[in-house]
Amino acid sequence: MTLPTRLLAAALATPLAALAAPPDFGPNVHVLDPATPGLQQRIDAIYEAQQPNHFGPRRDAILLKPGTYRDLRIPVGFYTQVLGLGAQPGDVHVIGDLRSTAFLDGDNATQNFWRGAENFAVTPTLGIGDNTLQWAVSQAIPFRRMHVRGNIRLNQKQGWSSGGWFADVLVDGQVNSASQQQWLSRNSEWARWTGSNWNMVFVGVPQAPAGEFPTPGQRFTKIAKTPLVREKPWLFIDKAGGYAVRVPALRRDSAGISWAKGTAPGKTLPITRFHIAKPGDTAAALNAQLAAGKHLLFTPGEYLLTETLQVTRPGTVVLGIGFPTLRSDNGAPLLKTADVDGLTIAGLFLDAGREDSGVLMEVGPPGSKRRHKADPTVLHDVFFRVGGAAPGRVHTALRINAHDTLVDHTWVWRADHGEGVSWTSNPSAHGVVVDGEDVTIYGLFVEHFQDYQVVWRGNGGRVYFYQSEIPYDPPTQPQWNSPTGRGFASYKVADTVTRHEAWGLGVYSVFLQPDVLLDRAIEVPEKPGVKLHHMITVCLVDKGSIERIANDKGEPARCKGGANTATLKEFP
Repeated sequence: MTLPTRLLAAALATPLAALAAPPDFGPNVHVLDPATPGLQQRIDAIYEAQQPNHFGPRRDAILLKPGTYRDLRIPVGFYTQVLGLGAQPGDVHVIGDLRSTAFLDGDNATQNFWRGAENFAVTPTLGIGDNTLQWAVSQAIPFRRMHVRGNIRLNQKQGWSSGGWFADVLVDGQVNSASQQQWLSRNSEWARWTGSNWNMVFVGVPQAPAGEFPTPGQRFTKIAKTPLVREKPWLFIDKAGGYAVRVPALRRDSAGISWAKGTAPGKTLPITRFHIAKPGDTAAALNAQLAAGKHLLFTPGEYLLTETLQVTRPGTVVLGIGFPTLRSDNGAPLLKTADVDGLTIAGLFLDAGREDSGVLMEVGPPGSKRRHKADPTVLHDVFFRVGGAAPGRVHTALRINAHDTLVDHTWVWRADHGEGVSWTSNPSAHGVVVDGEDVTIYGLFVEHFQDYQVVWRGNGGRVYFYQSEIPYDPPTQPQWNSPTGRGFASYKVADTVTRHEAWGLGVYSVFLQPDVLLDRAIEVPEKPGVKLHHMITVCLVDKGSIERIANDKGEPARCKGGANTATLKEFP
């Protein structure tokens, strides 16, 4: 054969996916395949940089092309996302290990934030033994469209962990939640589940464990079907060898994984329809791309914006990979949407800046009127931070005005540790304010805000799983009193609301100053259409207490002079 003929023959014998040349994703996106030279060393180098990078600027996305990766270990540190590029999770198969290791001493994973894995299969032959994958994690850890061909453990040895999130996940063996304080599993399947601590919620999970809240060891909240959801879009390599983003269709009254019978309904958007954003892009340039009809794919890194991103065209997809982080220091909100159908905002990290912008993200303008039941806006894995990396301030992190909005996993965090953290250094009143009607949230994590953590004013709200630590740092009780008593309730439904329902709510106290307490963890109007199911309060340190769970019902959670945990099965 001549050299060109040999090259042609080799090309014909090579899968299209292996030939696909990636677009220019920039230096923080690592596109790998089983034949990549020094593959293990490249992954190890990312981990060595990211495992200690609690509040640093580096961000990484590891993209695995379809194929089988033998004897490969993938440790996952801060701000690292591992993504399979297959149309189905099984198109990328890692035989070896995927692991999240506790960041703190004593096997403590309660600060294992901001990392994720999506859309591939793992056979954990090199895991922690017994074909088991260790995923010791806490908040902001998207684990989606994964196939664990073995078992998975959600902590490290006997150490604490404070998660967490499964969606569209299949585990062939056992899930052991071990010390996990709380967890939400949505549309996932496994052979068996073991473990219960405070608040375990299962939505659309056919094999949810036996037992029911509030029995110790069986604190399970089970909702048989997920009423309405659209799974998160993912980047993949199509049959022609090109890069594209798959946007799933809405699922109604669903249970189990979406990919059991192959590709689920949805649409495919070629990468040419996206502007690939990189750090250094200006807000003006990004807005021009949006106005021209482009979708946005944010690559990893930090984006300092001087004006607000405006998402105004129906059906626009804004997808981040590798925890791209948006920040504004001049008082401009980071992102606002119009009152239009079918928006998708996924995989973004929004960081409060030096000047108060009023809100970091706003879905629909105030007074939004349109209904979007047939084609709602959906937020997936959108995370917010106030302080921690540096001083930051904002009145409200996320405000939802648009009716029928779906939120599929969010952690909204006023930092309790890191840089710029004190009662006056990172002030913020509210994590989430909802004015839209018929808004549904799966996986609502909101912590440490100085007023009500969540304010819900729209009718028809539904929340499946709520986790909240109230602020650690009120200096004195008089500085933290609300119109209804001592402290601000974590979860506040306005008196004007006539329809609201929530399942699996946990509120915890960690007061650092003496003589500070909270009268009520939850405040709601006492109306027939307002219903709460399975609530728990926990006092975690030796100061303060939570005196009641919902309004004036429920026992105290006290670290001194009583039980540190209290439960309430139903309200009213």
